[in-house]
Amino acid sequence: MEQVTDKLGLSARSFTRILKLARTIADLAEVVQINTLHLSEAIQYRGLDRKSS
Repeated sequence: MEQVTDKLGLSARSFTRILKLARTIADLAEVVQINTLHLSEAIQYRGLDRKSS
């Protein structure tokens, strides 16, 4: 996640929002821990959100 934060230039707020979204995705998958797939999906949604703005 640190590499993604540096590469995309994410703020602390954006970082937190991605983690919250990853937690939601993990919850929907009925998984206790957030894994890389959940984080990558959340980051993809972040990219879609930026394009629509």
